[in-house]
Amino acid sequence: MKITTFIPMILSKNADDIIDLFEELGFERRHQVDNIDDKDISSIRMKDANGFCLDVARVESMPRDMTTMRMNVSDFDEAYELLKAHGFKNARGEDHSIDSEFARSCLMISPSGFSIQLTQHIKK
Repeated sequence: MKITTFIPMILSKNADDIIDLFEELGFERRHQVDNIDDKDISSIRMKDANGFCLDVARVESMPRDMTTMRMNVSDFDEAYELLKAHGFKNARGEDHSIDSEFARSCLMISPSGFSIQLTQHIKK
């Protein structure tokens, strides 16, 4: 398994406020994906002049903001099993992932409480 991207990600129902803050800090919107998991969830990739990246996801169902790490990998299943072997649990239940024509992902929570948004992009 190869890690292809590793960046911070903020999940929030107040994503516009977070995006505005990071734009004032010099970040620009680079890429947006809407209607994730057929829900009103959007993810915006931001990047600054130094090459630092941040993803901000608009998730209306979030009771409070959550900061996680987005880890894109070359092999979702291998990474998923490795995290499970270290005690991580899938936030949506055992073996549930969000699958689209572009990616497969899930939020994995460690035994101590930190989280990783595990994602594999599907290349066509």
